[in-house]
Amino acid sequence: MAPPPLAVKEATAARMLDMRTNEFRNLVQIGALPQPIDLAGQVLRWRVSDLEAILTGAVPDEGFET
Repeated sequence: MAPPPLAVKEATAARMLDMRTNEFRNLVQIGALPQPIDLAGQVLRWRVSDLEAILTGAVPDEGFET
């Protein structure tokens, strides 16, 4: 069994929060959700730990305004 991903694409991040991709993107743009990390020049991913922190009510270390 493969280990869970550490970071995911935008569409996967949106699905994890049960949102449409455009709704997720809008919330990222206004600072309500974390910004992606750039892995290798235009390879953008969202940390799974940040997304999980949103669901549990914990505040991630960095990445978005609260």
